[in-house]
Amino acid sequence: MSYQHTNTTDEQIIQLLTDNNKEGLSILYDKYASALFGVIIRITRQEEAAEEVLQDAMLKIWNNATQYDPAKGKLLPWIMNIARNAAIDRIRLKKINRKTQELEPVSHTLEEDALNPDTIGLKELTEKLIPDQKAIIDLIYFNGYTQSETAEALNIPVGTVKTRLRAAILKLREMFSVE
Repeated sequence: MSYQHTNTTDEQIIQLLTDNNKEGLSILYDKYASALFGVIIRITRQEEAAEEVLQDAMLKIWNNATQYDPAKGKLLPWIMNIARNAAIDRIRLKKINRKTQELEPVSHTLEEDALNPDTIGLKELTEKLIPDQKAIIDLIYFNGYTQSETAEALNIPVGTVKTRLRAAILKLREMFSVE
């Protein structure tokens, strides 16, 4: 069976991936690579590294497709989390100093903007969080900080970061399902 990439549902993509069907990976890439690259480039701040991390993330998604549970959320946030974690792992591995490097300009297309966390409403939803929660989400998810780095940056205990992060995620999940 041949799928048209634009009409393939997330459920069909996951089924193809769990069946080890390479077409599923191709469809996943065509549909979501732009959004994943956007998350990765914000963290790595290097285009070449971001391209490598994107490939690593795609392989992780392929290898872990059976772990995806649609009852726990939509596919896009699940794969974005995998991509984000892969980018953070790369930074730790290569010891990239993201605080001193400037983000190189990356060209954007309409498709990239449609799947960008800023344009799917995620950034807008974070604005509705209380300031303490918003600061943590911004540092961890949009800037790639670890929980320890976030605690140090905000001068609060790691336990407080974890508590506020969990509360923020629960609030965002609630807001995202309402919107």
